[in-house]
Amino acid sequence: MTDRLRAEGLTLKYDARIISEGLSVSVPDGAFTAVVGPNACGKSTLLRALARLLPPEAGQVVLDGKAISQIPSREVARNLGLLPQQPFAPDGITVADLVARGRFPHQSFLRQWSPQDEAAVERALKQTGTSDLADRPLTDLSGGQRQRVWVAMALAQDTPILLLDEPTTFLDIVHQVELLEMLVQLNREGRTIVAVLHELNLAFRYAGHLVAMRDGAVVATGAPDDIVSAALMREVFGLDALVMPDPLTDRPMVIPRGPA
Repeated sequence: MTDRLRAEGLTLKYDARIISEGLSVSVPDGAFTAVVGPNACGKSTLLRALARLLPPEAGQVVLDGKAISQIPSREVARNLGLLPQQPFAPDGITVADLVARGRFPHQSFLRQWSPQDEAAVERALKQTGTSDLADRPLTDLSGGQRQRVWVAMALAQDTPILLLDEPTTFLDIVHQVELLEMLVQLNREGRTIVAVLHELNLAFRYAGHLVAMRDGAVVATGAPDDIVSAALMREVFGLDALVMPDPLTDRPMVIPRGPA
């Protein structure tokens, strides 16, 4: 069976600056995929293209066998959720109201707010540990608290495919681990997860599939056990590193020595 979401021969650019050319990648159904690579290598650009926020100059993104550009926006939003790197919210909005916005794709003129919507919001708040923040304005929260609330909004959208651009930003190590454990659980429940992650050892520990990028191109894809090596660290990050088994999971773990 063909994967539900894939990119085919994309050329991606901002104004006149080309980020990627001929970029193709497939998102494995039912997997937790981590996109890794150095800063400014095109990770976030790829996610924006997959989410239909950045139209490609060439090539296409395919969702369920159709060009995503030809699918109605509400249908895309019911199947694919995105947490962008720099989300925006109106001034004064409360946490509960922001998370409730994740339910908009499921509503229509004939289907207004429902008990199912209420349950989805409550579940998302509970999963992210933000239930006690529900009545507070978003602007009153710390960076880490805000990040968890944005994740809650993405979860409330309740899509089978979830794209997250640096979801662990602003989170301390405890909340990073809690968030990744939660994503693993969602994945076990059937959700396809794609996350841009910078903490390599956490990416290797929690994700079952990797997409490694450099200079707008995909260098390698596959399970961490299959592709993570000292050679890959040099090629992708310019890093001289020792790769050894994680003592807790036996997944690859990177110990940097210095620049290659």
